[in-house]
Amino acid sequence: MKTLQTASHWGVYNVVLDDTGEIAGTTPFARDPRPAGFNPALPELVRSPLRIDRPYVRESFLRHRQKSNAQRGRERFVALSWDQALALVAGELTRVRSDHGHASIYGGSYGWASAGRLHHSPSVLKRFLGLNGGYVDKLGNHSFGAALHIVPYVLGRSDIAQLATAWPLIVKHTRLIVMFGGAHLKNTQIESGGTVLHEAVDWFGKVRDAGVKIVNVSPARDDAIQGMTTRWLPIRPNTDVALMLGLANALVSQNLHDREFLATHCRGFEPFEDYLLGRSDGVPKSPAWASAITGVSAIEIEELARRMAHTRTLITTSWSVQRADHGEQPIWMTIALAAMLGQIGLPGGGFTFGLAAIAGVGASLPKNLPRPTLPLGPNPVTQHVPVGRISDVLLHPGRELDYDGRTIRFPDIRLIYSVGGNPFHHNTNLNRFLEAWRRPEVVIVHEPWWTPAAKFADIVLPATTTLERNDIQAAELSRFYAVMRKVIDPVDLARNDFDIFAELSDRLGFRRAYAEDRDEMGWLRHIYDHSRLAAAELGYELPIFDVFWADGIYEFPEPADPEPLLASFRRDPGTHPLKTPSGKIELYSETIAGYGYADCPPHPAWLEPFEWLGSPKAARYPIHLLSNQPAVRLHSQLDAASASRASKIARREPLRMNAVDAYSRSLKDGDTVRVFNDRGAFVSSVVLSNDVIGGVAHIATGAWYDPLTPDSGALEKHGNPNVVTNDKGTSRLGQSSVAQTVLVEIERCEIAPDVSAFDPPVRITEPGDCSRA
Repeated sequence: MKTLQTASHWGVYNVVLDDTGEIAGTTPFARDPRPAGFNPALPELVRSPLRIDRPYVRESFLRHRQKSNAQRGRERFVALSWDQALALVAGELTRVRSDHGHASIYGGSYGWASAGRLHHSPSVLKRFLGLNGGYVDKLGNHSFGAALHIVPYVLGRSDIAQLATAWPLIVKHTRLIVMFGGAHLKNTQIESGGTVLHEAVDWFGKVRDAGVKIVNVSPARDDAIQGMTTRWLPIRPNTDVALMLGLANALVSQNLHDREFLATHCRGFEPFEDYLLGRSDGVPKSPAWASAITGVSAIEIEELARRMAHTRTLITTSWSVQRADHGEQPIWMTIALAAMLGQIGLPGGGFTFGLAAIAGVGASLPKNLPRPTLPLGPNPVTQHVPVGRISDVLLHPGRELDYDGRTIRFPDIRLIYSVGGNPFHHNTNLNRFLEAWRRPEVVIVHEPWWTPAAKFADIVLPATTTLERNDIQAAELSRFYAVMRKVIDPVDLARNDFDIFAELSDRLGFRRAYAEDRDEMGWLRHIYDHSRLAAAELGYELPIFDVFWADGIYEFPEPADPEPLLASFRRDPGTHPLKTPSGKIELYSETIAGYGYADCPPHPAWLEPFEWLGSPKAARYPIHLLSNQPAVRLHSQLDAASASRASKIARREPLRMNAVDAYSRSLKDGDTVRVFNDRGAFVSSVVLSNDVIGGVAHIATGAWYDPLTPDSGALEKHGNPNVVTNDKGTSRLGQSSVAQTVLVEIERCEIAPDVSAFDPPVRITEPGDCSRA
């Protein structure tokens, strides 16, 4: 028996090999206090029948090339040799580049991909395409895109995941946490670059033991840890800004706001106060006004405002809250409310974004730790597109879009190169997205398994998993570097993404520039040594690479006394100004005012969502559907593993809904239902819950897209909520995801179609030269 250390988004773990070299099991990392339970999922699937065993090409694409794009996702695949496949890919890249230019190639691959720093699929793709002459990249993200666009105007920063109060300060100093959108522990199992120690549960325990009171403002009671929440304030989805404004109005009306902090550290409170009190629009944002919108009583709003003013208060806002229509507003309003309390920069006070969104938020970290990183290299193409607008880009080349103070023109995308993500998971309004996905002339993907992305591609190249390569884990919100060892040889004909691009760059004439004459271990040594030198400049003495690789882990020291968020700015805003025009917190932005965006005014404001429970559309679609991070997988990763499959009911993703809503529709636990609106419909299985307020339903994201037929508008039969979500932008400022703004109706599905999400497509092998036109 042999044990080898590796890592995933769920953490560091060990893989046990038997005497034949096959995987016999896994064991957790010894130092991890609460290891995640899903690390066996990848070893379980590494030899799954879903593995893509060799390169494939869609049959009619092989015959007719770009004339067959309407057949994408409809037909069988033809097996190729690697030589044939690489020749085909290189030929298509050359043709598209020659005929349409580099700006016709979209390389904005999106997804968490691998936890490793070298074999991070989108990174190696972008390095390759940049050296090939350039590509159109994405702007923003789906995780906290609205926050990413508004915070630079308000605070002069874009490091959203690091805008958090450290756990030790919360335990020692905070006495009240007001959570908008809750803080669900299931999310703390994961980290985009992987986590080493799962400490959030223990930190929450210390918070409880310290006597900190927690108010959970959410449509779901269990969005916060059971037994720790002092008060649950059930709120209508997408109305958090109205509640915050009601709290702010109560502070001003009772003279509980910190006028000195607002005068010395903020700019623009006066016009915002005029809006709060109704002097600018005739509508005071009183607790009574807020109550009518949110469903939270005016008395509770007033009481909470007083408690917040008289207590060291931390306001936390989840990333999910800003994934909604006008999602910039709850982020801006969070900062404004914290500023009015005057506690920003104090230990345990102020605000935090995304507490418990991922494992590392709230971690106590040394400043500016370097990370081993593969350099992306140049990208001569300067055109970029917002990640949430990709359907518009593909459907309407040449159209103009207002975005973040400028106007961008959509490129004419002819080739999509996608690796390391699942476009049929993170994109919204999937019926419209499917139409868009079929517009380009060619779609190339690298995938280990027959995922939706692979099934709807033209050329499919089999990629390795993390168990089939060496790498280094070094997450941005972690104080560890961890070795990820190759556990087994590549399965069938799978190759590493890096090696695939090295072969392609050789055919295209720039292998030396791409690979720099380094193999896998040579690159790992190079990026580690580069970080080691950078760390030495900060006073850290990292071991040489060979010692690190033998030891398996390196830990940077944890700061003994973490500094509060924005503490230096609080102490002396003149010496430590923010990177805003005024150097202060901008509660009113002259820059945004100059844009003239009606959907993003120059100060925080309540803007009615395009659909919500208070809108006329609710008469037809009376259920607000919220989609959350699953507890049994990461996004859509490893949905085919037994842990994820076991969570399903009748093989479909379960849908939680309030018992009263279910009974009124003659539904009971386990019933199969059709969830629908004007954008589409999916099939799910009901779970009754009194932890969800009436008029709201919850479903986890990530069920592999499984339409009844491969046509736009077809019934999705596996429980993927993105067939009903909208793909409009949050505003002209951010153009980010509004996945949490969606109304639906739910009805019994009398005859449920079979689920085929995990069925591979039909594949054939042709003798002879399969690369012929």
